[in-house]
Amino acid sequence: MSFTYNIGIKLAGFGLKCIAPFNEKIKKGVEGRRETFSILEKNISKKDKTLWFHCASLGEYEQGLPVFKVLREHYKNHKIVLSFFSPSGYEIRKNSPIADVVVYLPLDSKHNAKHFINLVHPELTVFVKYDIWPNLLNELRKKQLRAILISAAFRPNQSYFKFYGKHLRNALFAFEHVFTQNEVSKELLESINYNNVTVSGDTRFDRVSSQLEINNTLDFIEDFKRDKLCVVAGSTWPEGETLLINYINNHASKDIKFIIAPHNIKPNQIKNLQDKLEVESVLFSEKEQHNLKTAKVFIVNTIGILTKIYSYADIAYVGGGLGTTGLHNTLEPAVFGVPIIIGNIYDKFPEAQALIDNNGMFSISNQTEFDTILTELIEDDTKRQFTGNNNASFIKKHKGAVDKIVKYLGF
Repeated sequence: MSFTYNIGIKLAGFGLKCIAPFNEKIKKGVEGRRETFSILEKNISKKDKTLWFHCASLGEYEQGLPVFKVLREHYKNHKIVLSFFSPSGYEIRKNSPIADVVVYLPLDSKHNAKHFINLVHPELTVFVKYDIWPNLLNELRKKQLRAILISAAFRPNQSYFKFYGKHLRNALFAFEHVFTQNEVSKELLESINYNNVTVSGDTRFDRVSSQLEINNTLDFIEDFKRDKLCVVAGSTWPEGETLLINYINNHASKDIKFIIAPHNIKPNQIKNLQDKLEVESVLFSEKEQHNLKTAKVFIVNTIGILTKIYSYADIAYVGGGLGTTGLHNTLEPAVFGVPIIIGNIYDKFPEAQALIDNNGMFSISNQTEFDTILTELIEDDTKRQFTGNNNASFIKKHKGAVDKIVKYLGF
């Protein structure tokens, strides 16, 4: 398996270089990885004390951030290296104040792994959720460097638990401790004789809870919403936008306001969305030139403000659960105590099932189901408030993962 894996990494590297000229996201990753070692050589010396945080992408960064902040405060004399595998994480957080150096993670060849660990030489490494890279982790293990995995979530069908997964399975033993989101993940690890496990819960509950402690005011959203009931659709994809557009054009009362924050904000896709709406709409980028009070739909063609916008929601729809992209963060609107609608593809997101079981979230698979539940939540004040309160209570109940991790680390 080790030989096959290493050949696969080389082939993957070659394939990515071939595809890069035709895919902007892949191109950024390929070009960014070329700079990783030079950035580290320039910013990290052998005398520096360091920590290494690794996140696959933006979602894992947000998940790990509450722990990163505590470590940043405790290890004031250490340099922190933050790595991402995906451009969607790196490009948005390459200037993160939590780190001294932010880089793309190099492809997991044996040579790259050895070079990377030699340059970073971390006193402590923190991986978030997954993105397990055997060569990098085995290099940490050889050098007896500390590493932990936080907010881990495992499923029985993953390679770690199959007869052919020995190479990946062995990589997990580079972690001195794994903090899992749930008991199922703990039991799966114990089934392969990995026993240094704590069910800490998901650090995202701590992360989203901190949003309640800051000022979420957005003057332009207040100007748009006024005293109207507001539906916020966050991280939407075309399949979900089709449902929203049809509802807005055919069923929505004039007293309801809609905010749509697409995941993809490329101009042509934003224009396509706006053109299909038969009601007055306004773009974030053009808000100064329009009367927000009379607009029915506000389209957020920017990034970084969705979490605050959720604080204005009376009902939320979260995208990604109707296609192949993966459900986006449902905890962000849940913390504000609003009912949530999602698609029917969420099997890899245990928090979604938990919110549904807790009567705070609803899953739909077609236009009829979407129209029915959204209309019920709009017209039934009691149901809307009851389900929203269930979500707020659920978030509050599941806080505390950060405390368990920090206690293990000894401070």
